[in-house]
Amino acid sequence: MSSRVSHLLAGLAPSATLAVDAKAKALKAAGEPVIGYGAGEPDFPTPQAIVDAAIKACADPSNHKYTPTAGLQDLREAIVFKTKRDTGLDIKASQVLVTNGGKHAVATTFMTLVNPGDEVLIPAPYWTTYPEAVYLAGGIPVPVLTSEANGFRVTVDELEKARTKKTKLLVFVSPSNPTGAVVTPEEIVKIGRWAAEHDILVMLDEIYEHLVYGDAKNVSMATVAPELEDRWVIVNGVAKTYAMTGWRIGWMIGSQEVMNAAINYQSQTTSNISNISQRAAVAALTGDLSAVDEMKTAFNRRRLMMVEKLNAIDGISCALPEGAFYCYPNFTGLLGRSLGGKVSNTTSELADSLLETIKIAAVPGEAFGTPGFMRFSYALGDKDIAEGLDRLADLVAKG
Repeated sequence: MSSRVSHLLAGLAPSATLAVDAKAKALKAAGEPVIGYGAGEPDFPTPQAIVDAAIKACADPSNHKYTPTAGLQDLREAIVFKTKRDTGLDIKASQVLVTNGGKHAVATTFMTLVNPGDEVLIPAPYWTTYPEAVYLAGGIPVPVLTSEANGFRVTVDELEKARTKKTKLLVFVSPSNPTGAVVTPEEIVKIGRWAAEHDILVMLDEIYEHLVYGDAKNVSMATVAPELEDRWVIVNGVAKTYAMTGWRIGWMIGSQEVMNAAINYQSQTTSNISNISQRAAVAALTGDLSAVDEMKTAFNRRRLMMVEKLNAIDGISCALPEGAFYCYPNFTGLLGRSLGGKVSNTTSELADSLLETIKIAAVPGEAFGTPGFMRFSYALGDKDIAEGLDRLADLVAKG
């Protein structure tokens, strides 16, 4: 009997990050002492003022009904305010589409801009969703391998080598998931000018914009590279900055022509997004950033601890990430070695082995287009970070 599943979805890879997180949570629920480094999810609660706004919204009957497809006007205006405050970019509310989280904004962007056969440049290591969402839109994902020696920061030279006549779009994300790399403002300007020169559209994923540490500086390409004109689309959301992953509020910003098409697409797929979550997002975006600063202080402390502990383990090397809340250590020195009686030849095998033997969960580099590495999130408690890495150090020391 032939499969009843469409060829399109049969060819779609599952989310590796969500799969690792689900497996870790299932084992923990079964009583296993699992420490999960897999999910990109802050361990902080959503700030109380945001929760209070949602509670109040529940009692308002107007939030019990359908609202405009593009989002509540109050939220679209709040996104205009937030965009100006954080990037200096002037936009209109009509250029904003509120989506069901940042991932939905990414998928909608590709559906809006990509035709079958169009090539989309995706710097690697990349977030696992980018190539699959391009595939769903009929496009061809083209990984652009970045250099570990350059901190995984994509350069114009690397992009130019990958460009062809079919190149339609560039995916640009800084700070990066999974590496935490922050591209310098000077290089961002160069990339923007290169894209403009070759009439290439750019999707700017700015979800980690506030999570930058040390001397690193984050800027929006839409602001610092005016040569791009209206070739950019910005995707963003409240999940990472405000610890609101479960509220599912993201957005997409672009030229009016692009946004009209995106809004029309959403009208035929999801209608509008949850009104209660939208009201909560208004409170988040119009409030101050004090809660964000508190989280950032904790993330910075955890970042430094994780890098120090990883680099102290024989066979592992880890560059200091400048943004987001991930480390992306090189594990090639552990491949082919016996650890706890098991030998792993790939980081995918090693990740499975670590979960089985010492009960720590991390996402292997194969999921991000760069075997030999693993992504470790430090968006979890200090105690758990230390304990899990101590387990890893003991395993390696014993061999």
